[in-house]
Amino acid sequence: MIDPSDVEQAKSIRGLLFPSKVPELHTTASFDSIRNFARSYGDDNPLYTDESYGEDTRWAGQVAPPLVGVALNKPLLGDQRPKHTKQPAFRGVHNFVSGTAWELYRPVRPGDSLYTFQGLESVEEKQSEFAGKTLILTRRHVRMNQNAEVVSVARVILIHAERKAARSRGKYDHEPTSYTEEDLARIDAIYASERRRGADARWFEDVRVGDGLGPMAKGPLTTTDIIVFHSGGYGFSPFAPASNRLGWQNRQRIPAFYTPNEQGIPDVSQRVHWDPAWARQVGAPMAYDYGVMRDCWLSHLVTDWAGDDAWLVRQSSQMRKFNYLGDTHTLTGGVTAKRVENGQTVVDLTLTGVNQRGEETCLATATVAVPSREHGEVRLPEAPAELTEDAARLMRRHLELKGARG
Repeated sequence: MIDPSDVEQAKSIRGLLFPSKVPELHTTASFDSIRNFARSYGDDNPLYTDESYGEDTRWAGQVAPPLVGVALNKPLLGDQRPKHTKQPAFRGVHNFVSGTAWELYRPVRPGDSLYTFQGLESVEEKQSEFAGKTLILTRRHVRMNQNAEVVSVARVILIHAERKAARSRGKYDHEPTSYTEEDLARIDAIYASERRRGADARWFEDVRVGDGLGPMAKGPLTTTDIIVFHSGGYGFSPFAPASNRLGWQNRQRIPAFYTPNEQGIPDVSQRVHWDPAWARQVGAPMAYDYGVMRDCWLSHLVTDWAGDDAWLVRQSSQMRKFNYLGDTHTLTGGVTAKRVENGQTVVDLTLTGVNQRGEETCLATATVAVPSREHGEVRLPEAPAELTEDAARLMRRHLELKGARG
């Protein structure tokens, strides 16, 4: 059950930002970590995966995919958090991501570290058809590099659902999909037809409202896909799943995160993404993906279309339905508008992901800056002054505390 005291605590800390002191799997970007993150969601763009390809582009070297911040975090030192601002526990309450709004300001390169400061922006109580009483939280993550430059801002919408209520509802029940050779051939044909724009500039003057993106295939989703996505660095913060003695230590630290599996062995609640039996226990008919995986898929569609010289300015997604093991998605998109914004030529896009049942499980809007023959190359956007000041202040304190430690 959702504890009312947790709800009140969440409301009391709205608007406050705190340093993230928990590392992700990677704390500093490298050629390998950037390459592996791109490949973890099926992106082989040489701008991300080839050590030398980027030298001949406007970036003059390798850069990371736009959403790499989900797999990269170095602890940001800060003052002790007051007890009255502690994070609510929401123990035993299932949570999942229903969408993320990204704003992107700087590329990540090998050697860069990312530091995060974050906090709750909004708290809303609601009744859900899937899970009964739910709590909708919007959490803002501001990521900066080692130079205190704001790299990105992500506003993540988290749904906290009561597990008992979720188990009693059948709205999202479905039968697992089986595939014939003909079904797989149709999917393979999409994979074979996909093209990356790459070094061929997508000029603003050549873009027309109504132009299409895709199709791009993703799936059928397998447990292997989930494992590979983790191998790119995502999913190790803040719960830090581990094995053997480290797993035992983690179980002592956060026992509520562990529940017995079908063999009676304590295992992470996170296994809803690969363990169908546990997924059914929390009210889903099958194990399902991470919402951020589909965020990466949607950004992949954009970057393949836009080319090397473009910049993804912002992307805002909604996860409308679950993406279960066995599901296949076809991603498509379209140009809805083009304009000059603060002297920058930008294109607005709509993006959608439809599964094999014809259900739209995810959709997004995106704005991408593209080069112009008249206005010149893409310029990186400026982060809000308030966040730039926060980043500088927090980095100064981080360095003071680091220096004091010796």
